[in-house]
Parts: sequence; C-alpha cells; structure tokens
Amino acid sequence: MADDLTWRDGNADDFERFCTVALPDVYGYLLARCGDRTIAEDLTSETFMAAVSAYRREMVSEWAVGWLIVVARRRLVDHWRRQARDQRARSFELDDLPDEIDIWDRPVDVDRALAALAQLGPHHRAALTLRYLDGFPVAQVACELGRGLHATEALLQRARRALRRAYQEAPTHA
Repeated sequence: MADDLTWRDGNADDFERFCTVALPDVYGYLLARCGDRTIAEDLTSETFMAAVSAYRREMVSEWAVGWLIVVARRRLVDHWRRQARDQRARSFELDDLPDEIDIWDRPVDVDRALAALAQLGPHHRAALTLRYLDGFPVAQVACELGRGLHATEALLQRARRALRRAYQEAPTHA
C-alpha cells in the first residue's frame, strides 16, 4: 500500500495523479473485504467520487491513501447496511441455534472460512470483518455500524454462530 503517498493543495493534474496511484490500494482493500469485483468497483467509484467532491469543496487540505481507505470503509459499511436492510425487508432470520461443537479448536481452512464468510448476511459479514479482519475493538465496530455496544456484542455473537454453521456446511478442499 502506498501509505506514504500524500497530496497537498495543488493543481487538478496533481490530484488526478494522486487518485490514479491510490486507486489499486483502495480497490484492493474493498475487494479483499467484500469478495465481489463488481461491488468493489462500485464502491471504489463511490470513494473517488466522494474524494472529488471533497476536493471541489476544498474540505481537505492534505490527502493520503489512508484517508481514502477510511472513506472506502465507510462506503463498504453503508453498502452492507443497505444490503442488510433489503434482506430484512425480504425475510426475517431466526438465529437461535445452540452452539454445539467448537470447530475453532482445529486448524482453519482459510479458503473455506472466506467462502463461509461470503455466505453470511451483510450485517454479520460487516461485524465480523470490522472486528476480526480490521481488528477494531467492539466499541469501534458499534460506532462504524451505527449500533449500541450491547447490540453489537449480540450481533457479533450471532455472526460467529452463523459463521460456524456456514463453515461446517462449506465444502472442504481435497
């Protein structure tokens, strides 16, 4: 990642060059978290549209790839929220299955775990990604998702249970 890449107030050509160099980092961040090229492309576009808008309104005096990643993360969380809202409108999910065998005592197949994560609803995927892939504390996950602390703790518990179930149902690689 081009963490040291920054841009200070200057001309539009410099800003365009900055965005061009930062694009692979932003897209890579989003693709790694959502796993869908089309969604990652759309969210990358939204991220850079927000950057151009902020540039035109002179809201940011110094730009860094890290700032764009934060904008991208917020766009991804917004996407997951919309997806969750749409899913809730279509069906009501009951998630009260008991925890049976703790499969996490064994080594985890990364490809299988990512496939299981991709099967989860967007609200579960968002919570687990922010908590375990991005390493956010629960309080920050709650803030990013616009939820209360206790609601987020409950969401994470349900998300872990759903991930465990999806992981057990996912095909194993030979």
